Amino acid sequence: MSIDFNGMIESNPGARLFGPGDEDAVWETTMDIDHLNNGNARDALACLFGVRNDYGFHPLSENRGLPEDASAPVLACFDRWGGPADVFGTTWITCQELAAADWDATDEDGTLTRREAAGDTTHWAPVWTVMRLLAELHGPENVRLVVWFS
Repeated sequence: MSIDFNGMIESNPGARLFGPGDEDAVWETTMDIDHLNNGNARDALACLFGVRNDYGFHPLSENRGLPEDASAPVLACFDRWGGPADVFGTTWITCQELAAADWDATDEDGTLTRREAAGDTTHWAPVWTVMRLLAELHGPENVRLVVWFS
């Protein structure tokens, strides 16, 4: 059974410029990942987000829900997908967390690494490239990916 998912990359340029508590430090939608990611491989979704995790990965970000300070476009897109009644596994992860992740961690059988499932040589590479570029500009703690599934 296939898994549909959507998500957006957000950044908070004001947090780096003015400090995280400043009124201009707000999260802004940078890009819908539909423009960057053309796959929904179950192993990648399992190791990243814990979705249909038959592999036994310890996911990087699982069921955190929407960020409390999500941008208006993220909230609107989430609602278009049906909101909490029609989606599951809603979560988010920062570029800082991705950089600190153990990409050589394996599934419970020890046969597949996170890097092999969702690293820089997979269909996730464009997402990671855009996030790293934004992190260079705004700081890795000020760039995040928000995703949900149906």
